[in-house]
Amino acid sequence: KMEIQQIMKGNFSSFMQKEIFEQPESVVNTMRGRINYELEQVTLGGIKSYVPEIRRCRRLLMIGCGTSYHSAIATRQLLEELTELPVMIDLASDFLDRNTPIFRDDVCFFISQSGETADTLSALRYCKSRGALIVGITNTVGSTICRESHCGVHINAGPEIGVASTKAYTSQILSLTMFALVMSEDRISLQPRRSEIIQGLKALPDLIRKVLELDGKVKDIAQELYEKRSLLIMGRGFNFATCLEGALKVKELTYMHSEGIQAGELKHGPLALVDSTVPIIMIVTRDHVFSKCMNALQQVTARDGRPILICEEGDTETAKMAQHCLEIPKSVDALQGILTVIPMQLLSYHLAVLRGCNVDCPRNLAKSVTVE
Repeated sequence: KMEIQQIMKGNFSSFMQKEIFEQPESVVNTMRGRINYELEQVTLGGIKSYVPEIRRCRRLLMIGCGTSYHSAIATRQLLEELTELPVMIDLASDFLDRNTPIFRDDVCFFISQSGETADTLSALRYCKSRGALIVGITNTVGSTICRESHCGVHINAGPEIGVASTKAYTSQILSLTMFALVMSEDRISLQPRRSEIIQGLKALPDLIRKVLELDGKVKDIAQELYEKRSLLIMGRGFNFATCLEGALKVKELTYMHSEGIQAGELKHGPLALVDSTVPIIMIVTRDHVFSKCMNALQQVTARDGRPILICEEGDTETAKMAQHCLEIPKSVDALQGILTVIPMQLLSYHLAVLRGCNVDCPRNLAKSVTVE
């Protein structure tokens, strides 16, 4: 059995590292056969017959736990923009605690890598009993969520063995992005935006390969951080989900305290934490919230904070304000979150190795949470 595992790991020291470096291939597998770049058409076979019904709905709900919940946060803004519907996102456990009103013209997305997550499954049954349309987004064919939903999208990321989810997260974001593209197919006013995103998707695998080349640089940063007590990660807009997801990865793998902070909330409390000793990572890309992010960055540097920046290639103006800068290639703003999360995945991996933690099986955690 050990020999088989070694074969599967190939040249990597752990499954998680292998899964991080598989992302250029796994995103291609998620999009394979679903996007025609010439005609700019997107087809999701699993929901095709339900698309007219979904278009008639009054709101979308996205429900998940942990990393799957973060993938909902990552795509919420794009879904609101392209469907022009209210989009609610909820943690499955909290959703159940509240007895939320659900209507027959709601469409509910249940996002789960394994398709067996107990909380997500209970929330699915709750919504189904109230007559909503159920869409499952899973990585496991034939799982309980697949069988119990009306329709759905398989993310086709390939089997994920490491407990901390990496490639499933990027594939979930892509699947939800493709859903947004399907929903906006017949809107003339949205066509320029759609084609910009579709061309962005075409370039994505190569951009991910470029980001993975930062591995050595990320390792050097990890050398400086691994003995620290806590880590703050800040961003806003499309990159906020990356902050939450990056912080979760650091918690899972390194057992270090870590927090993802919405940069707009800085003055409402978290700014009190900032001084020269606290490690801070900030994600600042040239999108529509760039000036607001720069404001937050100046607030941090004014208080002796020494932020590590994740910014765009060639953005020397921003890079000057930080002690370390990880430059990632420029992409469409809606896809930038896929690229910015990869340095965070690599960082958490290197921190875990330096701290002597088991990367594939963090303590107290299981791959699929099948109990509430």
